[in-house]
Amino acid sequence: MRYAQIRKQDISNGEGIRVSLFVTGCNLKCAGCFNEKYQDFNYGIKWDYKIEEEFIKLGDNNFIDGFSILGGEPLLQGKEMLDLVRKIKIKNDKTIWMWTGYKFEKLNSIQRQIIKYVDVLVDGPYIETLKDSNLMFRGSSNQRIIDIKKTLKNKKVIDWRVL
Repeated sequence: MRYAQIRKQDISNGEGIRVSLFVTGCNLKCAGCFNEKYQDFNYGIKWDYKIEEEFIKLGDNNFIDGFSILGGEPLLQGKEMLDLVRKIKIKNDKTIWMWTGYKFEKLNSIQRQIIKYVDVLVDGPYIETLKDSNLMFRGSSNQRIIDIKKTLKNKKVIDWRVL
């Protein structure tokens, strides 16, 4: 896994003040992608144990509400992403938000394992013709903000609501 940036205090990507990770590598190639250079799987810095520990430790601050994981495509990061979200939840119980171009209903088995640790999933590809800058936490109107815990419990997609 590789990443392009870590934001220590992000107020744009999820509710509250968050620590955000932008991974690299995406094969969806959405037209008008906000992070087009992050589509390259070789772009950015190699993820390792030391960076992982530093990233998780950033969440120790009392003013941090949670973690946000964007891309690139987080759900193409496989076991490394699964290990990361699992470790975040073991270390603390702050929320994890994740953005994916994949639809919740179409996730494969490793992707489904990853999202078990995610609280809020913004799903669906970015569609430039549906762009709406008035939307909260998403770029195009086809994308959904899903409450994953309620969705898994109820076995149907439940939209996340602002608290």
